[in-house]
Amino acid sequence: MIKIRISEKDAGQRMDKYLHKYLAKSTSGFLYKMLRKKNITLNGKKAAGNEMLQKEDEITLFLSDETILKFGGIVPDGGIYDGNGINSSLQKSPREEQRMESKSEQYKKAYETYGRLEIIFENEHILVVNKPSGMLTQKASSKDLSLNEWLIGYLLEKGEVTQITLHTFKPSVCNRLDRNTSGLVLCGKTLAGSQKISALLKDRTLRKYYCLYVKGVITKGAQIEGYLKKDGQSNRVMLCKDAEDEDASYIKTVYKPLKNYRNMTMLEVELVTGKTHQIRIHLASIGHPVLGDYKYGYLEFNDRYKKKYGITTQLLHASRLEFPQMEGEWADLSGLVLTAPNPEIFQVLDENAAQKWGED
Repeated sequence: MIKIRISEKDAGQRMDKYLHKYLAKSTSGFLYKMLRKKNITLNGKKAAGNEMLQKEDEITLFLSDETILKFGGIVPDGGIYDGNGINSSLQKSPREEQRMESKSEQYKKAYETYGRLEIIFENEHILVVNKPSGMLTQKASSKDLSLNEWLIGYLLEKGEVTQITLHTFKPSVCNRLDRNTSGLVLCGKTLAGSQKISALLKDRTLRKYYCLYVKGVITKGAQIEGYLKKDGQSNRVMLCKDAEDEDASYIKTVYKPLKNYRNMTMLEVELVTGKTHQIRIHLASIGHPVLGDYKYGYLEFNDRYKKKYGITTQLLHASRLEFPQMEGEWADLSGLVLTAPNPEIFQVLDENAAQKWGED
């Protein structure tokens, strides 16, 4: 018999979802059968599996150690698993041991590779970090090191997660920036944090702003609406006239000029919806592509600044987040405004490039 005491990090998820993570190699049929037969109970009572787990809830598994290990579970010392890895040991097959060690090395390597990134905000549930240009938000292949791996490496280093707790929940980024876009990325340290950020992003009450340079002079703010369709093979997007195409998504972008130069404008853009390459394709569609954007922009314009300043990718920076009013346990986020300073190249352009090296 094994008892699982639900920690705060694991609270807020359905019991059956948690069991699928805890016994990762088991089937749904097996788990629901065990629930029906009361071989798995919640707080000493029969459970259906759809219950939402709360902190300090206790799941009891009337299963043999062999069965638990067979399905990839944890057999703790003393028979009680507290979710924190204290007095607990994860018994794995040699192959599983090797896989876990490989992932652990990835987390460590990512943290060592990127070092201490600029953390703009952190509390018990969430973390907001200033991602540098050139860093993946999420890995594209198994060997990549991304912000996701850095996050777990950082939390392992701080002791806020362990290899044991990662068995049931992995902290993760909640919004994605393109590899060459810098700025604010939201991360969920706990399940509750991830769910809250996801809800704010879904209902669009968390406002996201970007700072960027575009070709041409814009003197008035405006908004652009339309529909966007992605071509997965070319990793490009295109605008559609209407929503008749079932693969098209509605997009809305709001912008205002911050500073005008001879032939270039610094803009602030609010990303009302958040789709792949939305800002880049929307601004390109009105004749004001992002500086350095070789996918949707002007080659000659970009080459001028590449030659003089080494700009090879889009100058797009996620500069500000504005949280809505909130109460209760999320009161510390209520009305919070977070900003990330612009990259150094923005200041260089402001002082020199836009005035001296603009297109005639």
